[in-house]
Amino acid sequence: MSSSHSSHPSVASFTPPHPTIDSTPSNTWDVLIVGGGPAGLMASIAARTSGATTLLVEKGNRLGRKLEISGGGRCNVTNANSLSEFMENVLGSPRFTLSALHRFSNQDVQIFFEDLGIRLKEEDRGRVFPVSDKAATVVHALVRYAQSLGVQVVLENPVTGIITQNSRVCGVQTRNGPIWAHTVVIATGGCSVPQTGSSGDAYPWVRQLGHQVVDPYPTEVPLTSDTPWIIKKLVQGLSLSDVTVQIRQDGKKILTTERGDLLFTHFGLSGPVALRCSHYISTALRKAVNPSLTAIIDILPDTPEDELQTWLLTEKSTSSRRYLSSLLTQRLPERLVAVILEQTGYNGYQPIVQVSDRAIVSICQACKQLQVHIVGTLPLAKATVTGGGIATQDINPRSMESKHCQGLFFAGEVIDIHAHTGGYNITLAFSTGHLAGQQAALSALDFPH
Repeated sequence: MSSSHSSHPSVASFTPPHPTIDSTPSNTWDVLIVGGGPAGLMASIAARTSGATTLLVEKGNRLGRKLEISGGGRCNVTNANSLSEFMENVLGSPRFTLSALHRFSNQDVQIFFEDLGIRLKEEDRGRVFPVSDKAATVVHALVRYAQSLGVQVVLENPVTGIITQNSRVCGVQTRNGPIWAHTVVIATGGCSVPQTGSSGDAYPWVRQLGHQVVDPYPTEVPLTSDTPWIIKKLVQGLSLSDVTVQIRQDGKKILTTERGDLLFTHFGLSGPVALRCSHYISTALRKAVNPSLTAIIDILPDTPEDELQTWLLTEKSTSSRRYLSSLLTQRLPERLVAVILEQTGYNGYQPIVQVSDRAIVSICQACKQLQVHIVGTLPLAKATVTGGGIATQDINPRSMESKHCQGLFFAGEVIDIHAHTGGYNITLAFSTGHLAGQQAALSALDFPH
């Protein structure tokens, strides 16, 4: 490994005044990858498989920390849906991701892990998990494979900047001194789940090199509400299976309609369906000042409103002594019945025969259109996924190489790409990581040595 860098490269960040390790450009790696998450690990494997000497630098004390907790600790490695269905779930810069997905698709991800000896299984909505139901299975397999290929790993050595000269990358500055490389892949992640090491480290580095960074915002995150019965904790901890949630702005504009499981909390709405709505909430909040946002919950999406009305009217004529509340609890949780009756202003402790037809119509409407005012989301640190990041317009989608700095590549959540949960985000990390690592290796091997 050799290089002809001049003695005056520039560092796109602040350099520690007294680095503890001194390195020289004569010790130059072909590919240096910053970040040991799914994108970084896949990039290191792709680079080494392509014949490049490869170093993976991670600021934490182990690799794959975010992978270890993904999918509830089971690691949802990908989604088996068709590419068209897959793309419907990519919300941030979907067209940008197509090149990477065509080169290393969700099907390729499954083949990759099966070739490593990991048995996979498909669950609802196309989600793919290891049969072991343990994320550690995936992490250990990736790390072992990378090391078996000859990828070198340095832990607990935070990168503090990118070293460049004449618009070409030369390496990175770390807490322990510079490390030189012909190409660098930045795979440091976003800002969500910061306890795993994702803290937006790369954003200031790339800004200094001329890249735009879309301010990070939370996605796949619970929603917050100031609706009184939410604040009073009347339904805290109550979960509903398979409901429909529609997000409306200013009472009319429909931002999205999602279906899935919902959890009421003391601050608002959580659960898979709420998380799927969060992208649209965050986007609306970024585009407008104090937008009026409402979640319309259809508690019984498979039961038409007129069918619900017919049921209660029939009960009124045949079960005149039954209380309204006891009838409703046949189909709804008791605490939710109390909320609906409070919202509609009707007394549930009266015989159904005494309930007017107009009241029955109002109650059925509330079951199909229960309204929750949404004020925002939990903060980015509580999000599963980061929206925003390095602007895709500054990156070549066919190679993941920077348009501003030759030899600098990007992969994973550090880029302004994101998707719904369900194996989509991790697939984007793997596919962009694979492309970045492969192209970085080709660039490095073409570099005059």
